[in-house]
Amino acid sequence: MNKSYFFPLLLLVWSVLPPAASAQIVLLDEIVAIVDDDVVMKSELDERVAGIYERIRASGSEAPPQEALVPRVLEQLIVERIQLNKAYRAGVKIADTEINQALERLASAQNVSIAELVEQAHQNGLSLATLRRQLRNEISIGRVQDSLVQRRISVTEQEIKTFLESEEGRLWSSPDVRLGHILLAMPPGASDEQLAAVQGKAQELSRQLAEGADFKQLAITHSSGQNALTGGDLGWRKMSQLPPSFDQALNSVEPGQVSQPFRSNAGIHLLKLYERRGGGQRIVQQHFVRHILIKPNEIRTEEDSRQMLLSIREDVINGADFAELAKENSEDIGSALSGGELGWSLPGQFVPQFEQVMNRIPVSEISEPFRSQFGWHILQVTERRSEDFSQDIKKRQATAILRERKFDEELQLWLQQIRSEAFVDIKI
Repeated sequence: MNKSYFFPLLLLVWSVLPPAASAQIVLLDEIVAIVDDDVVMKSELDERVAGIYERIRASGSEAPPQEALVPRVLEQLIVERIQLNKAYRAGVKIADTEINQALERLASAQNVSIAELVEQAHQNGLSLATLRRQLRNEISIGRVQDSLVQRRISVTEQEIKTFLESEEGRLWSSPDVRLGHILLAMPPGASDEQLAAVQGKAQELSRQLAEGADFKQLAITHSSGQNALTGGDLGWRKMSQLPPSFDQALNSVEPGQVSQPFRSNAGIHLLKLYERRGGGQRIVQQHFVRHILIKPNEIRTEEDSRQMLLSIREDVINGADFAELAKENSEDIGSALSGGELGWSLPGQFVPQFEQVMNRIPVSEISEPFRSQFGWHILQVTERRSEDFSQDIKKRQATAILRERKFDEELQLWLQQIRSEAFVDIKI
């Protein structure tokens, strides 16, 4: 966080008057709260309150009185300032490229161009510089929360096991299937002759389908199911929500195939599996990857960092040892001691910019320098392999779900804690 906005207690302009008159003080701004070694200015509070009233008016809702809103907004600013100070002390730096990406996402979410987004901000009294500052603060706060709150959350093996074995867990981990359905109905208490006739018809339809007949046309012509007139289309269904007989019939069916005829109390069924997604075996391509990270700072510019990595890359290409150069130069302390090695990857383990380069680079090549939120990298994939991570991925995804559920509650506890630990002196 830029500390250049640390203001003295009062910003004053002194106008020198004739000797007989005293100096006149013109108040430009004032402090409304001291927060540890920082301050919240009245101009910030006024700007935030005005923005909230503007959004309330735009939504058509009734605005609360100022005496009710202002203390709440000031408290919000105080808690934000505490978090921004933590980000500053932790050395969190948000690159301009990240702000640009955030602007693009914001514009895309509102279905407008960036120019239109900036114009909307101007109409609401926000300059582009202010908008960028707000985005920088939001990203910084989000990064602090992710770091400090996540480490307070633990998910046990028993919690994961209980979740996966629950009805909700089975539903969540169950694959989705898009099905076509033909039902040949049988009346209750059907005779052997009636049963044989329906079974014969089912076998005949099965034969026609095996020879390439159109499933939807046969469903329209022969099915007694509720979806018959739409070609028997059942749409997307969770496997865990299907009748057990359907689940069993689809066990050995691949997308594009039709099940063997099977019987239920309603009659005899044929199912066509159009598509399947999720669940089942998950073959994952893994990469054994190592990297060197250089971080821009007050002395080293973005271009200096990139040029430094270009030089290191050239040394590796010319025969220098990647691991030794990583130990000497990489600013990723966690991996530098092991020669830059990050081990075998899993999907989603690294930030998108890193994974994009890792996924496309040939084995043993050294990447060109590229930027992520952490700084400038070069990387090398030394090996690739394919592994079945079905259970591991389910457990990781279940862990993520459980951590997300705990996050909001833990965040509130953490915010209460840091607020109580901070020195706050409210001036209004």
